[in-house]
Amino acid sequence: VANKNVIKCKAAVAWEPNKPLVIEEIEVAPPQANEVRIKIVATAVCHTDLYHLYEGMPKDGFPVVLGHEAAGIVESVGSGVTEFTPGGAVWR
Repeated sequence: VANKNVIKCKAAVAWEPNKPLVIEEIEVAPPQANEVRIKIVATAVCHTDLYHLYEGMPKDGFPVVLGHEAAGIVESVGSGVTEFTPGGAVWR
C-alpha cells in the first residue's frame, strides 16, 4: 500500500565535505514502483559514512544524508513490492 503523502522528518544533512552536519527538516517522497519507505528507528555511522563525509566521495554527490546501516519500520511500499508490508520491521 503506497502512502501518497510526502513525509517531513529531521535529518543530519552533509552539505559539503569536512563541514559539520546540519540538523534540518527534510521531505521524503512517497515510494515509487519497487521502492519501500522506512521510518528509521536507529542508525549507525560506519567507516563508509566517515569516508564520504571527510573525503567527499558520496556517489550521488552532496547534499547527502548518511547512515546506511539502519533499523526501522516499513511505512509504505510502492507498486510491485511483495516482500515487505507496512508495519514490518527491517534492518541492514
